[in-house]
Amino acid sequence: MASILRKPRRGRRINMGGRDVVAYGLRTQFWQDIYYYSMTSSWPVFFAAVAIVFVLFNVLFAGLYSLGDHPIGNLTPDNFLGIFFFSVETLATVGYGDMHPQTVYGHSIATIEIFVGMASVALITGVMFARFSRPRSSIIFADHPVSHVSEGRRVLLIRMANARMNIISEASAKLRLMKNEVSPTMGSFRKIVDMKLEREQHPIFVLGWTVIHVIDADSPLYGHTPESLKAMQAALILSVEGVDDTTSQTQRARHYYPCNLIRWNHRYVDIFSGASNRTPKIHYERFHDSEEVPEPEPDEL
Repeated sequence: MASILRKPRRGRRINMGGRDVVAYGLRTQFWQDIYYYSMTSSWPVFFAAVAIVFVLFNVLFAGLYSLGDHPIGNLTPDNFLGIFFFSVETLATVGYGDMHPQTVYGHSIATIEIFVGMASVALITGVMFARFSRPRSSIIFADHPVSHVSEGRRVLLIRMANARMNIISEASAKLRLMKNEVSPTMGSFRKIVDMKLEREQHPIFVLGWTVIHVIDADSPLYGHTPESLKAMQAALILSVEGVDDTTSQTQRARHYYPCNLIRWNHRYVDIFSGASNRTPKIHYERFHDSEEVPEPEPDEL
């Protein structure tokens, strides 16, 4: 009976790059992660939270002022709203001079409030600077990986582009396969396997970059079909890292591809155009497009 009446546990939803997982039994330590939440929340949520805290602080100090015996001189209007406005002026360290503390109690509360206001301004300024200065990459990834046979080899390709079109120096890419594994000793678990790329580094990543993985006997994709990859819940994780020459900050980006997004026997549509004697043009509206290529005959492989 007790188990029936027990309240259901609340789970925490975690996004694993296109795949949601609900975790139970984790303690949420909000007060220890305030900086994390302030850095990861959206700008509207951040400013709304700051405004709510600002109002609550002023309501709290206005309540403390109201406990004294006429602690504020020239209070206008002569009610709680006037005390609230005086608290706003004090917390913001504005101090217009019309309303002022006139008792020891009023001066004591004002001293505490000014200290809190100065500390709050410093903290909020620091967090806002950290949010503005946090490096954000503008690397876009093709919606679908493609795979086809090229020069007798089956290859897997993923196209990327630097939408900011600035120089990212010494960019490096890593491709990994994540899949379900079952072991007699370890049970069921998610296994991550590194996938070798033909070129893992790009000296000046400015426009586009297509990473290539050869599906040979050493590839974790070798011998698998779309059906077998789906049964293993296989997925590709592509990570890119480099140094932004403009800000000298490290740029990072990653993309998660469930293997059912792979377009087999497809190749990417060419996005470059222009004759050799003209300025080349890049058509990013075709960036995600691919076209089907005929599957080679067995004797052509």
